[in-house]
Amino acid sequence: MIINQDKCVACGNCVAVCPMSAIYVDPVKNRANINDEACVECGTCFRGMSTENLNPTITRSIRKIAKTFRFRFEPEPDVCPTSAIEMNELEMPRLIRQIFSDPVVEHKSTGIKGRGTEEVKTNDVRLRVDTDEVGYTIEFGRPGVGVKFSDIEVMTKTFARIGVKFEKNNPVTHLLADETTGEIRKDILDEKILSAIVEIKTDINMVEKVLSTVREVNLQIDTVTAIGISTRCDDNGEDLVLSNLLEKLGYPNFRAKTNMGLGRITNTIDLTKKEGQIK
Repeated sequence: MIINQDKCVACGNCVAVCPMSAIYVDPVKNRANINDEACVECGTCFRGMSTENLNPTITRSIRKIAKTFRFRFEPEPDVCPTSAIEMNELEMPRLIRQIFSDPVVEHKSTGIKGRGTEEVKTNDVRLRVDTDEVGYTIEFGRPGVGVKFSDIEVMTKTFARIGVKFEKNNPVTHLLADETTGEIRKDILDEKILSAIVEIKTDINMVEKVLSTVREVNLQIDTVTAIGISTRCDDNGEDLVLSNLLEKLGYPNFRAKTNMGLGRITNTIDLTKKEGQIK
């Protein structure tokens, strides 16, 4: 994102809109500007404000006169009066910020927008987590905090060492240079994004190890994490294994999301041959 310095009138409306506090008004230049290191290219300032096309020179003159006579000439708080905020063309590695932070941009690796993963929402159909398996989502970052890929890599490398399985249909997994080591592509390690989700799965015997690993690594990285854990219920719709284990380990738990088992795979091909036909 850029703020056109020829158009900006330093009204400051865009400052409060930025979820990463990356926009500030330079008191010397009397223009709003963007801290490129803090900006995650989410596009909130560009899409989240209404725009007008007032003449910047006239607007600055009126504001200056108003200041002299000690009254204010301000646009509405959700308006950029001179349409000074612009979305610029991005290239890798900077482009990775927009891909993970802008909710309208699609991840080419998964075909999904936002963080680029359905998690286990479609487990009825996709069967990411099967019976006797445990799935985990580790979410990194939040608005106002963000996360660098170098911090995510600390977690993925630790996971690789304890032998977890990374979810294939996940954009972070696609950025791993080597799944066996958990290393992320070196060209993006210094890039900061709004948030990302790492997905892994193990058998039931690894639950305690994974949860303790997340707690330990969380103390080493400069962001916040949140962990979700899932399993496939039995034929009666009950979880009599994972929930009991979590209680035993001291993790109070409740069902945040439940798949109803109504999902069905469509357009399947039955390769069983009968009377010379493929059904």
